[in-house]
Amino acid sequence: MKKLQDWAAVQEVYKKTESIRETARILGMSRNTVRKLIKEKEQPTYKRTIYKSKIDSFKDQIIKWRCEPYCFNGTRIFRELKKRGYTGSIGPVYRYLHKIDDDLSGNISPKATVRHESPPGDQAQFDWTEYQVIVGERYRTVYCFSLILAASRKKSICFSLKADADAIYEAIQELFTDLGGVTLEILIDNPTALVITNNPKSEEEIKYNPQALLLARHLGTELNACPCYWPRKKGKVERPFNYIEEQFIKGNKFASMTELNQRGKTFVNEWCDEKHSTTKRIPNEHYLLEEKVCLQPLPRTHFRIKKLSDRIISPDCLISINSNKYSVPAKYACKKMKFRVIYGFRIDIYDSKENFVLSIEEADGKHGTYKEESHYEAIATKFSTSIPQIKRDFTSMFSNGLTYLEKASRKFDQPTRQARRIMMYSEIYEVGILDQLIGIAIQRGTLSVKEFKGILKEYNNGEISLDKSLEDDAEIKDKGQYDDDDPDLLRDCSYYEKNIEEVATL
Repeated sequence: MKKLQDWAAVQEVYKKTESIRETARILGMSRNTVRKLIKEKEQPTYKRTIYKSKIDSFKDQIIKWRCEPYCFNGTRIFRELKKRGYTGSIGPVYRYLHKIDDDLSGNISPKATVRHESPPGDQAQFDWTEYQVIVGERYRTVYCFSLILAASRKKSICFSLKADADAIYEAIQELFTDLGGVTLEILIDNPTALVITNNPKSEEEIKYNPQALLLARHLGTELNACPCYWPRKKGKVERPFNYIEEQFIKGNKFASMTELNQRGKTFVNEWCDEKHSTTKRIPNEHYLLEEKVCLQPLPRTHFRIKKLSDRIISPDCLISINSNKYSVPAKYACKKMKFRVIYGFRIDIYDSKENFVLSIEEADGKHGTYKEESHYEAIATKFSTSIPQIKRDFTSMFSNGLTYLEKASRKFDQPTRQARRIMMYSEIYEVGILDQLIGIAIQRGTLSVKEFKGILKEYNNGEISLDKSLEDDAEIKDKGQYDDDDPDLLRDCSYYEKNIEEVATL
């Protein structure tokens, strides 16, 4: 190519200069080179130098050994050639074998594939891959399990911190649950958790993991191991992993593994609302119209390869797992519960009869205590037992609260105890009514709870008359008949300003 470019340049410049010396100076060539190229009237053509290979004299023998009845592989042919005097490396042998194989196969590419389309409900494909994902402000290796219905292309995914047998079996069950049923077969790869031996060069039957066979029997499906080194067999489930990485994983970060799973499932479900490039149909619609009715029902029970672990819940409603403590609903305090940790982060908790109770995410640390306030609602005290808090609650609830506490402090060593008991009556009486009765108690000097009960009794018997508007408010509120346009129900803001000023002075 360079000689052709030089020849063209010399011809062009020499036409203008008509001087060998000047042409050589302009092009930076020697005069002899210019003179030689001027004499060549036709453009030079490229001639490839053919080098003799050390296997040339052995090619016929290589073809013979590659064909029936020998069918030797490359290593065996290389060994036999060395015995016959071959002094080269194994590389040329393999390159020539590739050429032979192409010729013997009729020039059909070894990648040539016949696409298989399964009927609805027949096949699901299962596989996983790993990503580097920001979870909790740091990069973590996360495994994405995926299951796709081969007919409709409806997909479901879940994420895990582990890819062990527990995680694989759990993921298969969870993903089938997401898809609403089980297919007749599940096409799988060859991990040890699923397949023990699958030798493509042997006539022996594929040996599946016994636990995987139990799982398949439990689900009512059959395992179908993909041929080794042939990923295109399950291309329907493999191809989406790149899309998930590009469109969901990259550029996103997640506060927890729970959030990652929730957002991941939402993303895939929305993706299934888009037209598939192969089927030209929307997977979710295809699934609802044709495939869902063809799926086998989900089993009622859950398959596990390990027994659940036992724990006794502490009196303060905490369960201890892996050096951390987590709260459970108060009704399980001091009782035995069971749990298991799956996916490397999710703790599933069950009651003593193995009925599922709740899931929590395992904390990323040790010796921590993690409480959910809703777990304590059944035993939580509505009114605080803290003296400062009682004062704040009592004075903010009742306009006469501050005056009551001041007068009660001269009569009782602990006036907040009386105040707390009075506040408890707000579960029965309207706050406005109690506020007026507290005012009566202050006027009479009857400040104890026992004396306040007497005042309540008088009110119940109709012996005490209160502000009629407050009683009407209470009656209407009970019936849910408030009318915002009724002027009799409106109260001037000055009514509340006094209360605010009193609370502010605490």
